[in-house]
Amino acid sequence: MSWLVLVASGMLEAVWAAALSASHGFTRLRPTLLFLVALALSMGGRALAVRTIPIGTGYAVWTGVGAALTVTWAMVTGAETFTPLKALLLVGIVGAVIGLKLLPSPSDADDTGPA
Repeated sequence: MSWLVLVASGMLEAVWAAALSASHGFTRLRPTLLFLVALALSMGGRALAVRTIPIGTGYAVWTGVGAALTVTWAMVTGAETFTPLKALLLVGIVGAVIGLKLLPSPSDADDTGPA
């Protein structure tokens, strides 16, 4: 459940980043309110998730999900240009996030020492 909360929090990071841009320096009410709500939910979810996920891994996953979705959204909306290299690098970020999830946690390690 912690991983689901962490990924959802990373998605909310992309929401607040897009809302921050749309707020034009907090001069537009709706994007500013969306920013504040998404920011609070994103940080709160991340705080809950890292109760059981190591903080370094949790932060890397949260940031990776948010960054990949933010850039993807910017390319879809035309705020950033699409390039094959940028897409390849985004796939790398997603791959790294998946890799961090698949690594065994310290509690999964065998306590018998090296073989």
